[in-house]
Amino acid sequence: MEERNKVIIIAEVGINHGGDLDLAKKLIDLAHLSGCDLVKFQKRDLDLVYGKEVLDSPRDSKWGKTTRDQKNGLEFNREQFDEIDKYCRQKGIEWFSSCWDISSLEFMDVYGLKYNKIASALLTAKPLLEEVAKRKKHTFISTGMSTMQEISECVEIFKKHNCPFELMHCNSSYPQKNEESNLLMIKTLKKEFGCKLVGYSGHERGLQISLAAVALGATSVERHIIDDRTRTEGSDIANSIESAGLIRLVREIRIIESAMGSGVKEIYESEKPIREKLVPYWYKQMLENENR
Repeated sequence: MEERNKVIIIAEVGINHGGDLDLAKKLIDLAHLSGCDLVKFQKRDLDLVYGKEVLDSPRDSKWGKTTRDQKNGLEFNREQFDEIDKYCRQKGIEWFSSCWDISSLEFMDVYGLKYNKIASALLTAKPLLEEVAKRKKHTFISTGMSTMQEISECVEIFKKHNCPFELMHCNSSYPQKNEESNLLMIKTLKKEFGCKLVGYSGHERGLQISLAAVALGATSVERHIIDDRTRTEGSDIANSIESAGLIRLVREIRIIESAMGSGVKEIYESEKPIREKLVPYWYKQMLENENR
């Protein structure tokens, strides 16, 4: 299994763009300027994911009077994703998407993206898992709302296809309660499945839990981002990070990352003169007498 010295920071735009391509570009800019490694979107075939009864149900939005109108307003089409692909390439930041069905996965194939993502809600959707694993791209797998047995069955599919994967500990409440974060699961997942790469997908408010996840060994961190939490078009805005928070998150993760070390005890060069200076006089005298 692959090892990594750098924590991968994923800025989850998801559907927080509210169907606005200009806002999507603004959030890409935010991710890039903050120093994030990847930007993630979402893609759904509405009729496959929701079904007619749900889509026809009444729901007021700026796009219309039904849930279909609202959901469709949040979905980018081919032309819009073409522009996102072009824009990310210009900015020099990689992007990818969590696909909620096989049709959407095939939709994304044309972009030649390096990564895939399995959302927590899809961890048990074995036909989709099979198709994603066949593509053999590094796949981030969120594990919210799932049992250890379900995670194991998912892992077996990716191992069967020799597809590189990275489990991500996750609580799927929006926003999650701090006391339900259960960050020690990062270590449990590493041990249980022999994974050196286990990340953290966070839905909490604030930064502390995500930073603690890195200190506990998370190899990637994914957080939803937004430019303004007073917006109402996206469903993940309450647990999203604004500009100042994202900049701080990236900065603090890099500090923690550099502080982790090797786990091997050593005396650093910077410590040696301090060690010499702080040895008590009586002990120095004792050592000198012993060496005579």
